Amino acid sequence: MSPDLDLTSAAAAGRGARTGLTRLLAADAWLFRAAAGRRWPGAGPVLPRLSRSANHGVLWFATAAAVAASRTPRARRAAVRGLASLGLASLTVNTLGKRSVRRPRPDLGPVPLVRRLGRQPITTSFPSGHAASAAAFATGVALESPGWGAAVAPLAVSVAASRVYTGVHFPSDVLAGAALGAGAAFAVRGLVPARAQLVPPARPRAEVPALAEGEGLVLVANDASGTSDRARALRDVLPKAEVVECAPEDVGDALEEAAGRAVVLGVCGGDGTVNTAAETALRHGLPLAVLPGGTLNHFAYDLGVEDAKDLGRAVRHGHGVRVDVGRFTSGRGQGIFLNTFSLGVYPELVRLRERWTDRIGGWPAGLLAALRVLRADRHPLEAEVQGRCRPMWLLFAGNGTYHRMGLAPGRRLDLADGVLDVRVVHGGRRPALRLLSAALAGPLTRSPAHAAVQVRRLRLAGLEPGTLLAYDGEVTEVEGEVRLEKLPEALTVYRPLTDA
Repeated sequence: MSPDLDLTSAAAAGRGARTGLTRLLAADAWLFRAAAGRRWPGAGPVLPRLSRSANHGVLWFATAAAVAASRTPRARRAAVRGLASLGLASLTVNTLGKRSVRRPRPDLGPVPLVRRLGRQPITTSFPSGHAASAAAFATGVALESPGWGAAVAPLAVSVAASRVYTGVHFPSDVLAGAALGAGAAFAVRGLVPARAQLVPPARPRAEVPALAEGEGLVLVANDASGTSDRARALRDVLPKAEVVECAPEDVGDALEEAAGRAVVLGVCGGDGTVNTAAETALRHGLPLAVLPGGTLNHFAYDLGVEDAKDLGRAVRHGHGVRVDVGRFTSGRGQGIFLNTFSLGVYPELVRLRERWTDRIGGWPAGLLAALRVLRADRHPLEAEVQGRCRPMWLLFAGNGTYHRMGLAPGRRLDLADGVLDVRVVHGGRRPALRLLSAALAGPLTRSPAHAAVQVRRLRLAGLEPGTLLAYDGEVTEVEGEVRLEKLPEALTVYRPLTDA
């Protein structure tokens, strides 16, 4: 083919593209005029106000607060995911979208005066930032909680439609903004996967009693964790279950009494309370039903139990699994851990956090304790690990492998993998920097600052008497050599069935 023919073909293709774009813009303008001339029943007093309320994301922040006010973990995560998606969409629209396509705003001539906004936008028209924010928030919420997503969707659609109704955007601006917003929500999910993407395997299966209305389940609730609402929710789901509410200092006795008459032992509280219940269930050979009632609830959430509905479904249908238990011995004492065991700076952080929690709340207390521990002038812990002496700022042993998914915090996908997930932050002059780098790096196995290994047992010697150790949020003192080991598939627990 000759060069002249190539140039002719390219010119024809260019004219075709321009003609297609001209027709698209003409159709867009026609749709805008048709919308302006059409009567929208009931929209007059609603859509302009709704459009203004979405300025600067005010409407979505208020909606997020309303969703989070339901106080369920899923709702709180949905609200946070919605706002994170909105933030990414707004950033993309304002830094790329508005600057890439400088399209003028529509002519307001066809739009009735009663519909127009009092203050007209001064930015370019393409794409619609309001539509992007609305779609991003609604999609982000739906990716975490489909129920809340369905509740928010009509509001998002109304905000997007209001931009055409009030005459500040062409329909294509709104559609492009909505597509960009939905894409931002999926991009956030790629960085921080939704909990539904991280469902642990329901194995190894265990035979547990199916209690249709909960008869035979005796659940002990630690009332210091604010469990009254959760206990009432469980009674709604399992009306014949017995719920015993007690003070923290009475939890051990209450669990022991409950185990004497229970077919299934239940517990509602934080990780420390669940640890006590697991020890009681092991001693009496009972299956354990866990209802999260604390601040972190690592074990319950890794099981896939977030609320009374999840637990009720598992108990009614008799769905259970066997999980590993970690055990430590120190001198003459011993204990178990369902989540983590640690030495070094973390036990001191836990002790300070517990001291301040009642006064300022759990999360502020944890942040303040972390700052206090990291700023203190201290020396690293000296310990002999597997026969080798080394200084360390932190030794962490997880009951099962902790995974990092994207930028999300680590969690376990398999509670019966038979290993201890051991992480060590080596001693050095800058503990804060080393601890932060270890936290960001996740399960690195080779680094000058930190290391990770998976073992079935671990021996720690040479620890000074009185050294603090933490297990499942509880703190005690070391007495001589410390040994860690796994008890594979030792505990039977209820877990909602989510896979075949």
